[in-house]
Formats: sequence, C-alpha cells, structure tokens
Amino acid sequence: MALSVSTGQDIDLRVQPVAEVLDRVERSLQVRLLPNTAVRKRRSVGARTERDTWVRIERRLLDKITSQGWNGTECAACLEGVAQPAWQGCVVWRDANGSVLWRADETDLLPDPPVGNAILSRAPGLLDEWWEALNASLDALASHKTSRVATPDTVIITQALVSESIRGVFSGDFDTTVDRWMPGHADLNWANVTAPVFSLFDWEDWGNAPLGLDSASLWASSLAVPALADRVRHERRSDFESRDGKLMTLFVCSKILGPYAHPEDPRLEPARRMAEQVIDQLEGG
Repeated sequence: MALSVSTGQDIDLRVQPVAEVLDRVERSLQVRLLPNTAVRKRRSVGARTERDTWVRIERRLLDKITSQGWNGTECAACLEGVAQPAWQGCVVWRDANGSVLWRADETDLLPDPPVGNAILSRAPGLLDEWWEALNASLDALASHKTSRVATPDTVIITQALVSESIRGVFSGDFDTTVDRWMPGHADLNWANVTAPVFSLFDWEDWGNAPLGLDSASLWASSLAVPALADRVRHERRSDFESRDGKLMTLFVCSKILGPYAHPEDPRLEPARRMAEQVIDQLEGG
C-alpha cells in the first residue's frame, strides 16, 4: 500500500501527513504509539510507546544511504562504556515508489529530557558529574574499532570533504590532512544529549571520523553562550590542543561562516575569532 507521505525531494515531516507511516510501525513492532508524545522533525518522527519505550522513525532517500547500510542505532548497541538508551529492535521498509527507505528503531526511554535545541542561547547549568559522564562516554567511544564511516548531515566524511570545506572558507599556508581517525558520534549537539543525567542518543550517523569532530561540534553549538563554549573547550582540551582538533575546529567554523551563513547568527563573530587563532597556530606549527 502506498504511503500518504510524498516521496519527492522536498519533504518536511513536521507538516507532511504521517498517519499511515505510524500505523505501519505500530503493526510491525506490535506496539501502540502515544500521539500526545510525538516529536516531529524535518526528516524524522518520534514518540513514546505504551510499553515505556521510544520509537524514532526516519525517512531517507536511497542515494543518502551508503554501502555500510543504515543501521547506526542498531550498531551503536555494542558500544561499551557509552551512556545511551538501550536498543530494542527495528523495522525497515522501502517506499512504494522505490526511492525512499523508512526505518523505525525502538529504544529505552531517555533518562531525562534533551538539554535543549541543537544551538543553545542560554547556559543549561550542568553539574560536574554531567561533564564527567560526557568525557567518559566520548573517550570510551573513541577506544572502539569500527568499519563504519561517519556521515554528518548524511554526507560521508572524507579527507576530501574536510579539505574542501576548510579551503572553501579559509585561506592560509597550512596542511589540512587529518592524521587520526576514530569512532565518533558525528551529530553531537545539545539536542542529542540529556540532563541532568547524561545520555547520548540519535546514533544514525556515527562511525570513524577525524579526532575532535564531536568536541568541535559541541563547541560550535555552544558559541552563543561564551561560558558554555569555554567549558566545552576546557573539558575536551586534549582534542582541541591536537592538530586534528584544530582542523575540526576550522571544519565546524566553515559551516557557520560559509556561503549559507545567517547574518544574525550570534556564533559568527566568535567563530571568526577562533578560526583566526587556529589558523595562526597551524601556520606557526
């Protein structure tokens, strides 16, 4: 049966009808979704279930699914030492017209609400224990081995992508070659972590990435709150002091300062200042 959601390129699940999708997920997972708990985003919908679990449903075009598959949340279940909701199961199907895949993953509930939006505008007041748990999870994640490659923003991260992103915005006499690649979450921002109890979720895009990508991403989403951005840099200073961490700082700054920069983005000036400092350090080193 064809689904009611349009299968074209320009889809926003916040406004598109998804009733038939939800019905299919309920039948397949044999669970009832609670409508008043639904969270709708551009390409995903999530809801609590009657058995006190969470189901996240995502729509993705076939050309956005790499040869490694589309099972990040499932694969992340084997990561020891990383605070995350336990994975319970999933259902995957191909849309009637063949150009889209849908995937629904069921996990345990989050221990607490997400800290906030992807980009914060005020300090969240996190305890020292929260930062300790963040550090422990990121360090544990980096110690694992995987054949997966991270896909931030659904794009495979490669050396070419890193170099092109940095060179497209910044000039300077420095090498953009990444030395160390290791497992990373690849979508670390304030919408994907919980507090006061720390947990990291939304694992669709995790895989090998340059050292420091996660730390730089969390820092970039903190820039509108200077004290919070400074705390991220302090807690993850070993990443930021490394050459790869400096490159990842420029990589995330290139997204803020690049051709799609918003003139009223409060992160513009701090990103510009940090980029200048990092380029000076790279050229001097």
